[in-house]
Amino acid sequence: MRRPTARLWPEHDIEALVSDAMFLESGAGGMSKDWRISTFNGVLLACYFIPSWTISAMKIWISPIRGFYDRTNIAAAMYVSDYLSLSAMGTIRLAWMLALCKVMVAAFFFVFLLLVIRAAIRNKGGADEALAFALGGGAFISMACLIAASKVGELAALRLHASESLLLIGAAILLIIDTDPAAERTSETPVTSLDEPHHGYLSSSPNS
Repeated sequence: MRRPTARLWPEHDIEALVSDAMFLESGAGGMSKDWRISTFNGVLLACYFIPSWTISAMKIWISPIRGFYDRTNIAAAMYVSDYLSLSAMGTIRLAWMLALCKVMVAAFFFVFLLLVIRAAIRNKGGADEALAFALGGGAFISMACLIAASKVGELAALRLHASESLLLIGAAILLIIDTDPAAERTSETPVTSLDEPHHGYLSSSPNS
């Protein structure tokens, strides 16, 4: 009959258990706990605006006039043709500028997605700045196209730009009022530590 052998290094088992618990808390549940509602909303908006506005800009780059009169850009095109006396080259330059602005907004959304993935891997934040730039630029462009669509009376473009403007403005408001759960946990930690009784070495000895 074999006698049970005692473990030579019990502190290694304790460290392994503590490290496993910290990994499960930070890796498995930490990502979902640290993500805010604005982060999920920003990911959904990025999944819409990156392909939509990139395709809209590519249509302008391939054929400036035809792409400028596409459904996604027709409000600005009709406003320019009705209220601004621009030449054909000026209209093309304005179309290229609109395409560049849309690509910049899509690029900021793409950077936001990369930062979110990086934060999910390393459990760090720092994607709010890219999301704020994307929401600000996108809201400005959508509101300008919304005003242009209301001026020229294009109902389909008006509905499209109104929906995009509401999505972007709502996401911006949510980003402003939403709080970071990691910051809340760090702010609550000193309060809970002050409430717990502290037992020193001298107070725990029976002879003191």
